[in-house]
Formats: sequence, structure tokens, C-alpha cells
Amino acid sequence: MTTMSIETLKSIKASGNKFAAITAYDYSFAKLVDKADIEVTLVGDSLGNVIQGQRTTIPVTLDEMAYHTNNVRRGIQSSLILSDMPFMSYGTVPQALENAAILMQAGAQMVKLEGGEWLSETVYALTERGIPVCAHLGLTPQSVHKLGGFKVQGKDANAADKIVSDAKILESAGADLLVVECVPSTLGKELASSLNIPVIGIGAGSDTDAQVLVLQDMLGISDGAPKFSKNYMAQSSSIEEALRTYRNEVLSGAFPEPKHQF
Repeated sequence: MTTMSIETLKSIKASGNKFAAITAYDYSFAKLVDKADIEVTLVGDSLGNVIQGQRTTIPVTLDEMAYHTNNVRRGIQSSLILSDMPFMSYGTVPQALENAAILMQAGAQMVKLEGGEWLSETVYALTERGIPVCAHLGLTPQSVHKLGGFKVQGKDANAADKIVSDAKILESAGADLLVVECVPSTLGKELASSLNIPVIGIGAGSDTDAQVLVLQDMLGISDGAPKFSKNYMAQSSSIEEALRTYRNEVLSGAFPEPKHQF
């Protein structure tokens, strides 16, 4: 696989094709992800759940994100490395600039932030200074207490319209990617068709430009994998084979199936 860039991902969308993303948190798994030609590697704050055993992502610190990003970077040759900015590490523009720089210096090629229109000034400030941004809408795990739990978002017309509006504002502010999580498949399709930037879905239906899963969920080793995930180890003889099968099914449109959608 050629080295991934933001422009390559945009050209994949423009050509009507799809790409795959997966989380990784260490060198060993990052090497396997890269070997399987998966286009985007997300160093997710989901490490709080699957690495640390936390109930939410909120306890994850910036130092921990930088540590895991640095480990993943050593295992990646081609995949684009996207790192989460953890809870309250981007509450103000100066704070976001300082903390995003730490993750970029640790090896990230793009940072991901959860939130809507209120983040537009921050997204603009980051991208103007050469830090690519992936926005994250729908279910935003860092806001789980405010949302009242891990629930599907955008189910009614007003909520869906708000997510689409926020997405367009963040794209205009300079965001290069969007992750949308746990929304009805119809909304995932609308977002992908409404935006010029690639839309990566997780529990957002089959019509987004890409899919992302938590590595431990798709390997069947997490506690209580969500409805939108699939255990690829159940049909594979190795982790690399599982990763390749996942990517192939994303690219072909075979995953997600209707049972994985809302």
C-alpha cells in the first residue's frame, strides 16, 4: 500500500470507493494493521475501555495518548495515524493548540476532537497552523454523562438536522475528516452525500465513505462488543487475516450488514 495522506483519502471518496480504519494502541498490533493495508489507524481514547479497563474514556490523559501514539507510530509505515485528543484537552483554543502539538510530535498525522459548532474556532485555529483535524459527531463518548449514556443519536428530524448542520460548519472551518458514531443509517448516508470530506462511520450504516471499529471488538476479545461491531476472528486463522477480511468487507460494502445498523 502506498503511504496514506489526507488527499489520498479524499480521492478515494471522490472516486466513489471506500476505505477502512481500525484502532491500535501499541507497536505489535500497529504492525499488523499496517501489513493488512488498512488505510487509517486510530489511536483512540477507547484505550481507556479496552486497555485500562475504565468504564468510560474520560479518565484517559494527554500523556497516555501521547505514549500510545508514539508506540503506534513505530509500527506504521503506510497507514495514516489519527489520534484522539482526550477529555477536556481542547476546552479552549490555546489549550487545543498546545495539546495537539504534543500529539503531533508523538507521531500523529491528524487529531480528532468530539463536538459540534462550538468547536469551529478551534478547528480553524488548528488547521491554519498545519494541524489536520478529524471532527467527531453523533455519539461522543467523552460527553457520555451529558448524553445520559451510550445511546443512538440523531433519531428525530431536529437532532439529525443539527448533526448535519454541525458537520457542514466544521468542514467549512477546515476539518478534513468526520467520524460519526451511533446514528441511524439514513443519517450516515446523508452526511456522506452532503460533505466533500470523507465520513467514517461507526454504527452509522453502510453508506458512509469508510468504517472504523475498535480492534478488540473486531477480534472478539472485548467485554460486550456493541451491536455495530463484528467478530472477525470467528472466521479467521490469524489476526492479520481477520484484519484483511475486515478491510475487504468494508471496501466491498459487505460490512456493515443490516444487523449492524440502526
